[in-house]
Amino acid sequence: MFEIVFLGTSASAPSIHRGLSAQVVMVKNHRFLIDCGEGTQRQLLKSGIGFKRLNRIFITHGHLDHILGLGGLMSTFMRWESIDSLEIWGGRWALDRVQDLIYGVVLRGATPPMPLHLIDVKAGIMLEEADFHVSAIPVTHRGRGCFGYVFQEKPRRPFLVEKAEALGVPAGPERAKLVRGAAITLADGRIIQPDEVLGEDIPGARVVFTGDIAKTEGIEAAAQNAHALVIEATYLDEDSDLADQFGHMTAGRAARFAAEMNVGTLLLTHVSRRYRERDVIEEAERYFPHVIVVRDFDRFSVAKDRPVRKVVAE
Repeated sequence: MFEIVFLGTSASAPSIHRGLSAQVVMVKNHRFLIDCGEGTQRQLLKSGIGFKRLNRIFITHGHLDHILGLGGLMSTFMRWESIDSLEIWGGRWALDRVQDLIYGVVLRGATPPMPLHLIDVKAGIMLEEADFHVSAIPVTHRGRGCFGYVFQEKPRRPFLVEKAEALGVPAGPERAKLVRGAAITLADGRIIQPDEVLGEDIPGARVVFTGDIAKTEGIEAAAQNAHALVIEATYLDEDSDLADQFGHMTAGRAARFAAEMNVGTLLLTHVSRRYRERDVIEEAERYFPHVIVVRDFDRFSVAKDRPVRKVVAE
């Protein structure tokens, strides 16, 4: 299961109610920050997430509204907070701008307060953990080396209790061993193979973050049957010429794509101040029913066996 916390949902410039692009993905003990717009460190504090274990940052592209918050975050790490290391992932163009910001403005010859790694993203799997992996997908926006990120739980084979009981497999360590894929020997000498008590693979939950994106061609494989698609909706269809000019998406285009890809839930972000929120949602719902225009501090849990659920703070 993944949990997403949206910290900034405005397009290009902050508004009274929306900060600049940033969201955190949490899975088990891992935390990943995707983009770091101006003011992200304050949003982290206000959300209650804080800075602990926030040592991996994925940058979608190098525009300033997606990276300026790194300066403040790095300054805070230098003075008040401490983490063991910090990894900033992004395309080469984005990392060049990040390096200028951190080393040229924030540090200015000082040593980073922790080991700092700027990692050049390439398409494909970036990180692999026991239960999930993270992949980078190239997207089309303005500038070179723009990426989206895909969080994918690994498939799991369910344990078939009825079959295990019929074979006489006792509850306890033997069943756990079969789930791990190892054969067991029963007291009567029979050998039970995992395939005898495990069902077919069940795909895990998948969340796709596109970042700023001009067109959906090329991301179909990642988006097909995704449990959640997080995509920008900077414009409405009536301003599609502006969307084309500046390399952005309309709410209608995003919704039509979600319908074609059989997405579970469409989460629209990067919302322009030029539109009312209800106009954005109305346009998207003409083409796709399971759509939410997200707001700052919205939280969602994404699991493989149920619809995307909004988490209400206690």
